[in-house]
Amino acid sequence: MTRSASLGAVGALIAGALLAGTAAATPAAAREDRDGHRRGSTAEERGVRAAADRAAKAGVDWQDCPADWGLPAPVRCGYVSVPLDYARPDGRTIKIAVDRVANTGGKGERQGALVHNPGGPGASGLLFPMHVIGKNPVWAGTAKAYDFVGFDPRGVGRSAPVSCQDPQEAAEAAPKPDHVPGSEADKQAGRKRAKAYADGCFARSGDLLPHMTTADTARDLDVIRAALGEKQLTYLGVSYGTYLGAVYATLFPGHVRRMVLDSVVNPSRDKIWYRANLDQDVAFERRWADWKKWVAGHDAVYHLGGTPAEVQARWDKLRAVAAKNPVGGTVGPAELTDLFQNAPYYDFMWAPLAAIWSAYASGNEQPLITAAGAAGADPVAAENADAAYTAVECADAAWPTSWKTWDRDNTRLHRQAPFMTWSNAWKNLPCATWPVKRKPTVEVGTGQGLPPVLLVQSARDAAAPYEGAVELHKRLKSSRLITERDAGSHGVTDLVNPCVNDRVEAYLVRGRTDAEDVTCAPHAAPEPVPAGGR
Repeated sequence: MTRSASLGAVGALIAGALLAGTAAATPAAAREDRDGHRRGSTAEERGVRAAADRAAKAGVDWQDCPADWGLPAPVRCGYVSVPLDYARPDGRTIKIAVDRVANTGGKGERQGALVHNPGGPGASGLLFPMHVIGKNPVWAGTAKAYDFVGFDPRGVGRSAPVSCQDPQEAAEAAPKPDHVPGSEADKQAGRKRAKAYADGCFARSGDLLPHMTTADTARDLDVIRAALGEKQLTYLGVSYGTYLGAVYATLFPGHVRRMVLDSVVNPSRDKIWYRANLDQDVAFERRWADWKKWVAGHDAVYHLGGTPAEVQARWDKLRAVAAKNPVGGTVGPAELTDLFQNAPYYDFMWAPLAAIWSAYASGNEQPLITAAGAAGADPVAAENADAAYTAVECADAAWPTSWKTWDRDNTRLHRQAPFMTWSNAWKNLPCATWPVKRKPTVEVGTGQGLPPVLLVQSARDAAAPYEGAVELHKRLKSSRLITERDAGSHGVTDLVNPCVNDRVEAYLVRGRTDAEDVTCAPHAAPEPVPAGGR
């Protein structure tokens, strides 16, 4: 699943510029002991029980966060030790970075820890406590009841980070080759780059790669639960974090207290991950069309075309010009796609991106140059995020190994969904030559004792198409689905929409769900902002 650009850096710089198939693992229908542990007989099951028992005794040694983590007091930081290989729990261990801010209510209001994963795979979760520090009103009620706990999953950030290439070399590669191949030579060059990237992952992080599956991270999550002193887990997962949550619910159903899964990845083994990316390409094209219609509707502000067709023609022209003469020497067609994919991802990016493009069309290139370079502002973090994404998706499932399959599927799909198809294909092609044997893929399903799970989804989500929420809803029989109709933002629970926010809070704080699934009106539509700001 394609990760977005580093939205925090992009958003900040935009504002400044404008205003200045493997076999299935056994599903968790197994019996559990009186402590909620599955009575499994596999080495991994025994390993996670041993690791969780050790973590429960050790706890977390909470300290002031290191200065270079950028997390101010009262956020506290620490580590949880987990086995690298759960089949060998007494072997090598790695440290998982965690952080926490205490609940804002009194002792009588506290219900424990709310653990968060923001997605990716490859995204850091350490910023989650900042919702409390920043007094985000959407989470104010929930923060009274819960400590907000974030963590860097294995392979990410401060948790035994993986790497596939030298970060400086990756950062200095701009402009990258156009994602859309213009010839067979372009395709051969793309295949060579993908193979070199896969080989680089093995050379730099080969000892970690066999243990980068979502199931491994789900086991880490259970060890974190134990280290926090929680008998059961309360969890919020967004995007890829929903798949992590679904796998956790399958492996540890009796350990789930409450679980919110927002912007749901299709958990079917037939979709993880090759076909999920093909489905995503179609959904991105649909949401790209929504944005073009919105831009055309505000032509008096942006002057980029009065119809979606005219806006598309301007986009094609922009890509062609950037291919011949990269904007500012660094922004070519690939960088344009990487930046503008944020429009299908997030409704709140519609106006800023339209304003950047409008400024460029009016002769001011700097906002575009600045925003396109924001995603790689920290080359080490950017390289690690890409490496972790690749390591997880390649480890999770079988990918086609024949180039003919990739070429056939993506050539056909590009004809109907040209915006993201080849970009997504090259992003994932290292998995075709992945040099590590894959483990069995978990068959997600309802485990015995799983409590109600809350699913939240926008109907026109590009990164996690709506069908994924429907599929998980079927598999988790106890789940309730909240649908935000006529909207497409990825990550609904952070947006201001009382119909969604009130239900999420009622579930997390009081354990309440509606008797039936709920459809909410969309959150407020974006307002046009001219290139010069307000």
